[in-house]
Amino acid sequence: MTRNNPAWDALFQRFSTLRTGWPARAWSWDSRFICITSSFTVEFEAQARAAATAALPVEYTSTTLGRAPIEIRQVAERTGGLRAGQMLLSADDCPGLIVFGLWWPWGDGATTSFRLGLADVEWNDDPYPRTRDVFNVSMG
Repeated sequence: MTRNNPAWDALFQRFSTLRTGWPARAWSWDSRFICITSSFTVEFEAQARAAATAALPVEYTSTTLGRAPIEIRQVAERTGGLRAGQMLLSADDCPGLIVFGLWWPWGDGATTSFRLGLADVEWNDDPYPRTRDVFNVSMG
């Protein structure tokens, strides 16, 4: 794989749009799930959801996950499954990549975390470096 794979240009354009439209704090690295993450409060939920679904337009919930492709169900399984109120977002037009977003409301009713990841891609393998660049996420 190459960091500048032209097949991924549309995806990175959507990532740039997501970053620009994201209403909350900075993004950071989540080593637990090998992805990037950001949290926001309830007053920013509509703006965050619009930005997330523009980048990752395919949406699964706990009731629709059974209809997802096996690779998406495996992502859900590896990250603890989907509970009521949680979503797994994806994009199905990224050659060679399984791109996912995990929309996880916290139990406090005030905060939600969104994780953006590339399934089966290690933190230093392409295209994670380019993804981190878009979201200004450092590993240190």
